[in-house]
Amino acid sequence: MPWVYKLAVVSDIHYASAAEQARGHGFEFAGLRNPVKRAALKLYRNLVWIRDPLSLNYLLDKFVAAAGSADYVICLGDLACDSAFLGLSDDAAFQSVRECLEKLRTRFGPNVFAVLGDHDLGKISLAGDRGGMRLASVERASSLGINPFWQVELGKYVLIGVASSLLALPLFEPDLLEAEKVGWFELRRQHVAQVEEVFGGLSAGRKVLLFCHDPSALPFLWRIDAVRSKLDMVECTFVGHLHSELVLWKSRLLAGMPRINFLGHSVKRFSTALNEARLWREFNLRLCPALAGIELLKDGGFYMVELDPAAETPAKFSFHRIPR
Repeated sequence: MPWVYKLAVVSDIHYASAAEQARGHGFEFAGLRNPVKRAALKLYRNLVWIRDPLSLNYLLDKFVAAAGSADYVICLGDLACDSAFLGLSDDAAFQSVRECLEKLRTRFGPNVFAVLGDHDLGKISLAGDRGGMRLASVERASSLGINPFWQVELGKYVLIGVASSLLALPLFEPDLLEAEKVGWFELRRQHVAQVEEVFGGLSAGRKVLLFCHDPSALPFLWRIDAVRSKLDMVECTFVGHLHSELVLWKSRLLAGMPRINFLGHSVKRFSTALNEARLWREFNLRLCPALAGIELLKDGGFYMVELDPAAETPAKFSFHRIPR
């Protein structure tokens, strides 16, 4: 057993296959006829978020080169651009994730683990009200080796990956097809049972690194007795989804805000998550920014983590910027 394990943690790669690229960088505007919404979305994309998310595949190659010494690679979800907003049930997005994983596994072998992100499962578009979660995305993700729950033991450390969209499924219910709701909530029940079993079985002296795409799921984890009773073992919880430390800072600033129920499903979901964001601190939260960061700051990158398998010294975390 090596004295130190090296982990590379990367999030929100948003790789785009040729089929996704063919939809063009204006894919979010398809079907969006309201001129005010179009103008606001264009401004947001160009100045704040990501101007052209379909043109950033080269960042994955930079990551592979920079993380070359890693023993394990952990992807925190959202591997595809999800240009149809249907997750991996869309053939183009499925091809994106397959190509992304092939690049990673060619370099790092079988020690590549990924958690499911909201864009991997499908997500209603921010302004166009298109898309949503599809059960077929879960099966297709599994065919690529991405499972809702996984664990890896490295000495006294336990790496645990969970599916945030399943844990926080009550927040995502508007994204579900009526005919698929029973299936989704059964998957959630199974997922919670797996989480309970593993956390309940943690023995004294173990340390946990938890990997979860969307921090909105953390209050739901906190409500699970087996998790809450073992939070002192969670040395760090890595999350993605927020893309930038700036967004995390704003989320902490707005923690505890009231729910907003009258400005559409997206605002209701965001405000509900922020209402309980004070519980995030219970998990020793650490954000891994998107590989591209955001347009405003271009602050993307990844984390390297060094683990002592005997757990005699704390894990060491170092952030590595990826220039655009």
